[in-house]
Amino acid sequence: MDAAFSAEQDEIRCTLRELITKRCGPDEVKAAVRTPLGHDPALWATLAERLGLPGLALPEAYGGVGCTAAELALACEELGRALVPSPLLATAVLAAPLILALGTEEQRAAQLPRIAAGELTAALAVPGTGLATALGLVGDNAGDWAGGGRAGGVQARVRDGVWRLYGQAEQVLDGHSAGLLVVAAHAGGFARSRTLLFLVCEGAHGMARARQTSLDETRTQGRIELRDVEAELLGRDDADVPGALAAVGDVAATVVAAEAVGAAGRALERTLDHVRQREQFGRPIGSFQAVKHRLAEVYVQVEAARSAVYYAAWAAGAEAVGGLALAQGLDALRAAASEAVQLHGGIGFTWEHDAHLYFKRALGDDLLFGPPHRLRSRSADQAALFTALTPETTTADHHSDPPPG
Repeated sequence: MDAAFSAEQDEIRCTLRELITKRCGPDEVKAAVRTPLGHDPALWATLAERLGLPGLALPEAYGGVGCTAAELALACEELGRALVPSPLLATAVLAAPLILALGTEEQRAAQLPRIAAGELTAALAVPGTGLATALGLVGDNAGDWAGGGRAGGVQARVRDGVWRLYGQAEQVLDGHSAGLLVVAAHAGGFARSRTLLFLVCEGAHGMARARQTSLDETRTQGRIELRDVEAELLGRDDADVPGALAAVGDVAATVVAAEAVGAAGRALERTLDHVRQREQFGRPIGSFQAVKHRLAEVYVQVEAARSAVYYAAWAAGAEAVGGLALAQGLDALRAAASEAVQLHGGIGFTWEHDAHLYFKRALGDDLLFGPPHRLRSRSADQAALFTALTPETTTADHHSDPPPG
């Protein structure tokens, strides 16, 4: 495997950094998240038209660029540096790949070119707070997380030859503003219990949406209420929905990890700039050995997480290591954000300072996609890391003869 970046990949990184530096500073981020959409539509249009970001990983046959998860991760690392609020994660990382994997040819042709052009945003609506479970990041997603016939989920049934949805989904990334929803729902009752995905267009009769107050303002979330809403089945009713969600989840974990690494790196840079300028006892506080040690530990953690992210991006589709990369990315971001708050002193604890944006991103991603210890536990289960410790082996070791002498 060649670990070096290509000229095209370097160009994606440089072009994005230049654009975001000019268009999305801390003040612009705070202004964008307080708009009804939760992001800057002009910046989103530029990212779509100039860079083709929504279709970066979509096939050229559907208007995409035809790149891989590696390019998508590099792009999102740059967006993460500035905590850019945008529908990219919900649209291009979660919803579009599911349409590509499970949709009929007619559904792909109708939706994917519009997504690639930036004309249509989309969101994955999962009942309750189970996004990480649905994506197979913290446990097996073959269960009844979509509803299982009980209240609290989303139920799907056929009436007069038309699928109808009833239920509620919370914590839907960009769910309040997306033009297309990919809704996970429980169907079949107890006789043929299964999870299916459905397409629901903006303005569907019986659907109510509202923006939710979220810990991390830069990741807008919405609540979706469905009351006998007509929906279109995505693909076939015998499709392997858990398998498709798990595949998308591995790439999504890699992308979120890349965002976390970008944010952690930028938080560390800002902290380094501060400790070089802030003086105490007549000298910069960055010259104190204790401060150097703390920031050195963060630097090592961030670089280790970056290496894990790059490997996960290159191995996407061959190895399911996105969860491990995400665990390291979340730990690195939390460490960098915590040190940023601490070493900025009294001002770092105020809402007015930018350090709290990075700290909120760390906590928000932990709630949505983590926590890290569960991500690692799931990865260990998938790798069968502890299956060698069978009861027979343990018993044999316990009763073995002691060594001579």
